[in-house]
Amino acid sequence: MTPALAAALRCPVCGGPLLLVGRTLRCPKAHSFDLAKEGYANLLAIQKKHAVDPGDGKEMVRARRAFLAAGHYAPLMQALAALAAELPHTHIVDAGCGEGSYDRYLCDALGEMQLVGFDLSKEAVRLAAKRVPEAAFCVGGSFSAPVRDGWADLLLNIFSPFAGAEFHRMLRPGGHLIYAVPTARHLYGLKEVLYTTPYENEVKQTAYDGFAFAEERQATATLTLQGESVQQLFAMTPYYWNTPADGAARLAACDTLTTEIGFRYLVYRKEA
Repeated sequence: MTPALAAALRCPVCGGPLLLVGRTLRCPKAHSFDLAKEGYANLLAIQKKHAVDPGDGKEMVRARRAFLAAGHYAPLMQALAALAAELPHTHIVDAGCGEGSYDRYLCDALGEMQLVGFDLSKEAVRLAAKRVPEAAFCVGGSFSAPVRDGWADLLLNIFSPFAGAEFHRMLRPGGHLIYAVPTARHLYGLKEVLYTTPYENEVKQTAYDGFAFAEERQATATLTLQGESVQQLFAMTPYYWNTPADGAARLAACDTLTTEIGFRYLVYRKEA
């Protein structure tokens, strides 16, 4: 973490600015937070920590890292990078950054910019900090975000909870939010195996206070997965926790899986 990126952060205790001194972040009220060896900081306020180990667990995070590192979602990442390139993106915040694969792709595609990511999962943030060492990563949540007011030109929210007030606070006037949600048929082939009656995802467009809708882009592809990749996909999704035992058994017997994938990128502009 560089001093310039540390200046994008705010103290989770008092909300004051943070200064990087050696390997410690300090605010004017003397609250301090040491950097981990991977370079990230834990800025999740203790009163916001509603579990011993909040966020996605290690198994889910590592499955997602392996799956994304294999390039299976490259068409979706490519579409995200192309959209981000068309918007002001000097300062990017990734709210719910996960293990950093999307951020690695964006940094490589967009070139010079500054990126801050945060996630509730300590394991995800640890991996992200190793994957994208030129960015700043923190353990933190979207509803009490560790980024100072008005820092971001562009805020990303990929399949994470929508914290409208905090997103609005972090964005500069006129800044943009890219909100990624699934298309109707995203992972439908997976659900055909897991469930007796598969269902399409709900497709809707929601208005959010303080934001004007700008546009929607879609990115879709069809994947054919084999072997371990099938189980990695399952393990990285919420379906892993919400699938009957017989559905999980059917998937475990699959050596090959073909499924549609698709993201809807909803772009919003911050209003004053």
